[in-house]
Amino acid sequence: MGKKVMKIAILTGGGDCPGLNAVIRAVTKTLILENNAEITGILDGYDGLVLEEYRKLGYSDVSGILAMGGTILGTSNVANPYKYPVKDCDKIVFKDLSKTVIRNLKKLGAECLVCVGGDGTLNIANSLFRDGVPVVGIPKTIDNDIYGTDVSFGFDTAMSIAAEGIDRLETTGQSHHRIMILEVMGRRSGWLALYAGVAGGADIVLLPEIPYDMDVVAKVVKARNGMGKRFSMVVVSEGAKPKGGDVVGRKVLNDGSDPIRLGGIGFVLADDISRMTGLETRTVVLGHLMRGGSPTPFDRVLGTRLGVKAAGLIQKKKYGYMVGVNGSDLVDVPLTVVAKGSRLVPPDHELIKQAKSVGTSFGV
Repeated sequence: MGKKVMKIAILTGGGDCPGLNAVIRAVTKTLILENNAEITGILDGYDGLVLEEYRKLGYSDVSGILAMGGTILGTSNVANPYKYPVKDCDKIVFKDLSKTVIRNLKKLGAECLVCVGGDGTLNIANSLFRDGVPVVGIPKTIDNDIYGTDVSFGFDTAMSIAAEGIDRLETTGQSHHRIMILEVMGRRSGWLALYAGVAGGADIVLLPEIPYDMDVVAKVVKARNGMGKRFSMVVVSEGAKPKGGDVVGRKVLNDGSDPIRLGGIGFVLADDISRMTGLETRTVVLGHLMRGGSPTPFDRVLGTRLGVKAAGLIQKKKYGYMVGVNGSDLVDVPLTVVAKGSRLVPPDHELIKQAKSVGTSFGV
């Protein structure tokens, strides 16, 4: 009797992110070259497992995709098999279709499911593992908010795009003597705003973890103006909020994802600054520009390292773990740890202290 062929399934879930294709490439090539494995790509995240939509991934299928943005497998940020939206009599109801997913994986003959995604995707992966599915996780998010890893691929690319945005807005702000506001993604964590703000030399950085005092923000802007600095650069995370206030949401969702789609704080802030200082203020929202396009070399390398490390876990049959980054090392992190919640910026983070030392205000 011939040796049993290793069969592996892989999906990308949640929002798209630069570096996803680098991970798919690394997992697929490693397991094909070292184990002659058969790789099945699940289309559109967990949707593909519910609807049985797949594609085979051969060596040539993942060649030439290292520098490509997006994901060749597609993705979904609303498909949760434990709370799956189903149309019933012209209304949406949510059903637990996890048993359908488990059954479909068995039909595929997959001995492991590789889940590449953020906290939502990996929380679902942890639930599937709890229900008997062999799972290996790989962290993906531009927000950098996943427990168990110092950094995830996609963050460096998004932060670089935001820093370039600051550089460009500063020159036009100087020319027109305006207050320029850049609103960045990040949901309830401020890693993107913090690192991009420091990299771009922003004068004010507002984070979800540190509710800001509008009087302080106005005071900083007026003080700079009084010193002859007739412009200021403000970076605000989409999840930032004033003391005693709440986040700004563009819409309330009913699709099983985060119930509030954040966005718009930059425009609220601009109105407040203009009203309190009398200075002309403009807002730019980077939005999905931060998630698109080619990954930076750092993210290509990190995605490759994480993918190869995940393949190693599969070869050892070490399931129920996510590959994480600890300093310069790759580590195995139990999915139960990842499922604890989002990794937020500590208010006493070293970079916040260093930014304050060079005059950056955090609105407090």
